[in-house]
Amino acid sequence: MAENKQKVKTKRPTALKRDIQSAKRQLENRVLKSRIGTAIRSFEKDPKQANWTDLQALLDKAVKKHLFKLNKVSRLKSKFAAQIS
Repeated sequence: MAENKQKVKTKRPTALKRDIQSAKRQLENRVLKSRIGTAIRSFEKDPKQANWTDLQALLDKAVKKHLFKLNKVSRLKSKFAAQIS
């Protein structure tokens, strides 16, 4: 007689759930910020078109996720665009 053992979701208090969600978001934000920092360093080392498009995409994604403010990203993009030309 094999018993069917299914995973049962346990009910969590709201505060615990928010802590779990916050930790997940914090990890995602840290990863994105790290990728942006790496992209900036590689762009400053060798400013070329390929690095520039990748950097722009990462910065736009950061604005979309409310990681950076729009004005900060606009400032950075302007600064880096001047280095290309």
